Amino acid sequence: MFVDRVTIFCKAGDGGRGCVSFRREKYVPKGGPDGGDGGRGGSIIIRARAGADSLAGIVHRKHWKADSGQAGMGANCTGKSAEDLLIEVPPGTIVRDRDRGHTLKDLVEPGDQVTVAHGGKGGRGNKCFATSTNQAPREAEPGGEGEERWVTLELKMIADVGLVGLPNAGKSTLLSRLSRAHPEIADYPFTTKYPNLGLVSADDERSFVLADLPGLIEGAHTGIGLGHEFLRHVERTRVIIHLIEPLPTDESDPLTNYRTIRKELEMYSPELAVKPEIIAVSKCELTESAEIRRQIESELGVPVMAISAVTGQGLADLVRAAIKLLGSPAT
Repeated sequence: MFVDRVTIFCKAGDGGRGCVSFRREKYVPKGGPDGGDGGRGGSIIIRARAGADSLAGIVHRKHWKADSGQAGMGANCTGKSAEDLLIEVPPGTIVRDRDRGHTLKDLVEPGDQVTVAHGGKGGRGNKCFATSTNQAPREAEPGGEGEERWVTLELKMIADVGLVGLPNAGKSTLLSRLSRAHPEIADYPFTTKYPNLGLVSADDERSFVLADLPGLIEGAHTGIGLGHEFLRHVERTRVIIHLIEPLPTDESDPLTNYRTIRKELEMYSPELAVKPEIIAVSKCELTESAEIRRQIESELGVPVMAISAVTGQGLADLVRAAIKLLGSPAT
């Protein structure tokens, strides 16, 4: 199950209370206070872990609570501090405060982490309250309360190149040919329900991560179809490969379809409009595909590639073009 948005409640542990105690030792009738401090409560830390690709592992647990620190003890013994509670998420997860709306941290690289709730400080024991005028204090502090907050985790998948286009443009088939990924492929719309990632190797030294993004339709930026639930994954990509189906089954115009998707990307985020783009007409094994590609190229005034995931035509050129736009070798 692919999950890319989760809201959870995080409650850090409370600090342990301080101890009221007096030294008791034979022949020492007035040993004085020896109450120890309480231990610190456990904090809640969210950390990006390499290899994770979904928030599905935490979707069924809405409440996360760290342990509290132990109370202080006599003989100046400090209570044991609680272990921090670690929540592991995929790289590319944005951590936001649900109620205030601000971003706590964008966990881009594996190992990036943020403390979303700090554990309470341990209370001081009566030893700390001893003074020259109050040599036998009978007071101690309770432990501090641990922080708590609702946190929203939003995953934006990290890929070098993203495949976009209308449903049935051939994105999943292309991904399966260029990498070892096995996305669902069928002849009906929206077979891709969530982004799929694959590693494309250009040669022994150069490779890049390719994402097959769910098919978009007109109005996607407002949430129609699979909508902005998956448009946000395009934001992380460095290069966009826009696939155009030459002979759509609904007999729509391929050029109009291209402009529809471009408009949706621009309406969702102006930054997407300036990302490097490769335009490719898929299914070039079809008889009329070559003429349609020439017409689109003439109308747009930019190069348009012809590829076929079935015959393999143009795939090597497509990979080389993506590598060139990416610049330095990607891993």
